[in-house]
Amino acid sequence: MSSEPSTLGTSPRAPRPGTQKSSGSATKKGERAAKEKPGPVLQPVGEEESKNPEEYQCTGVLETDFAELCTRSGYTEFPKVVVRPRPHQAFVPSASLSEKPNPDEQRLSASCSINSMESKYVFFRPTIQVELEQEDNKLVKEIYIRGWKVDDRMLGIFSKCLPALSQLQAIYLWKVGLTDKTLATFIAILPLCSSTLRKVSLEGNPIPEQPYHKLMAADSTIMHLSLRNNNIDDHGAQLLGQALSTLHSCNRTLVSLNLGFNHIGDEGAGYIADGLRLNRSLLWLSLAHNRIQDKGALKLAEVLRPFELTHTEVVERRRLLLEKGSQERSRSPSSSRHGDSREKPQMSGISNVALVDKSEKTQAAKTPKGLGKKKEKAGEVVKKDEKSGSGQSPTQGTAKKEDLAKSAKGKVTIPEQKLTKGKTIKTGGKEKRSIFMESEQLVAETTEMVNPLLEPVEHRDGKVFMPGNKVLLHLNLLRNRITEVGLEGFLTVVRYQVQFSKQKTSSSKGPMGLLWLSLAKNYFHPQCPAYAMIQELMLPRDPIKSKLKEEEAIAFPT
Repeated sequence: MSSEPSTLGTSPRAPRPGTQKSSGSATKKGERAAKEKPGPVLQPVGEEESKNPEEYQCTGVLETDFAELCTRSGYTEFPKVVVRPRPHQAFVPSASLSEKPNPDEQRLSASCSINSMESKYVFFRPTIQVELEQEDNKLVKEIYIRGWKVDDRMLGIFSKCLPALSQLQAIYLWKVGLTDKTLATFIAILPLCSSTLRKVSLEGNPIPEQPYHKLMAADSTIMHLSLRNNNIDDHGAQLLGQALSTLHSCNRTLVSLNLGFNHIGDEGAGYIADGLRLNRSLLWLSLAHNRIQDKGALKLAEVLRPFELTHTEVVERRRLLLEKGSQERSRSPSSSRHGDSREKPQMSGISNVALVDKSEKTQAAKTPKGLGKKKEKAGEVVKKDEKSGSGQSPTQGTAKKEDLAKSAKGKVTIPEQKLTKGKTIKTGGKEKRSIFMESEQLVAETTEMVNPLLEPVEHRDGKVFMPGNKVLLHLNLLRNRITEVGLEGFLTVVRYQVQFSKQKTSSSKGPMGLLWLSLAKNYFHPQCPAYAMIQELMLPRDPIKSKLKEEEAIAFPT
């Protein structure tokens, strides 16, 4: 009996009934809280590293790569990659490339009012529209991003997945909220992309700093650039004009530039015209829907016909001629060491010009045979440009016109020679596109670019005149503020270029000048004599209209 109390005394005291009840309820509440708020799940070792987007290796399939990179970057919702809709196709932007619409699901969603309302607003969901190669429906050819903001985080994802696209040719960004910083990031991504990328369109992205000229840097490979609706004013046009060409630098890759729907005035048009003075690669320029008046129109017309060189341009031309002469003398045959130079010292001045003509003729003869394997680096192109300039020897400052005509042979760029060859042009809406696709290939194959300052010039009244820019094929000035005063300037240009093309023989090669000139919807009457004369003179030069006219004459003979 004595042992029992001691045993009971050491045992724990029995809880009170009320206390036991409350503790039981607290336990149940704790269990419910644990069920409602689950604790953090510990990831196994190495799981965090595998989810790092930097560790992911892209496969080249944009839909897979983009979704995986977005997931690894922490996005719960992100735009889907969809095929760009065609006019004859039903647009289902919510369906990704791998998803196929189910007829049963479509009927069920149509019967539900909520789902039908969602389907109406699915159009506004952010998507990445793509165009695929016809041979392989997984290879992306063009990318369209429209109406949603692309920030630094998203550009980081693009910097991983875009370079993996081996057939990417074009990127279109419309109203994506670019800033100066994000544009710089986007420009840094472009060199990483495939060498097939040739077209960039940034439309509806006004940036106060207007840094769009950075897309036209000397090392840029962009051939087609569209900058419509970006509020570009005269300051932005100045930067773009300097990117086209200056006295010591020139863009050699850009083929087409679209500056429509901006705020460019007379001053900005003058800057663009200054860029066209020494640029010999731009074939297509649109300044439609701007604020250009007669002063700016006359500036543009001035560079399309013979214009006077400034003092700095004359000095630079003389420096280039001296450099060219010294290079030709250094490349002269070594036989002059054996007494030829002592026997005929009076011929030293003429030998330079003869060597120039001979070397340039041999280069022109060899050029068509090796176009397929003449893709060289930009540095090698620049070196060849310096060595292959046209013009007179420094000691032949007062050369005759026959010498100028001889020196002009073989000095035109390869694109300019090929564009005048009579390839059959198809009629229809795709003709201009095909012409510029051919010009894109021609510019890519160019191995010899002559400095325009070394072109044959004309001396009049102590002044030096260049023949003007005849490489530009298309100029669009639709819906500006040009009156008949500015119209007269373009009439003079068209008359000069028509006369110039008539003087050329059929065997001669070189640029032909404007083939399209759009001046409609300006501040002059459509029936004014100057405009009617321009239309009449340009009709035979337009390859599309002339081809249509020939087909009509064949179909309906008179």
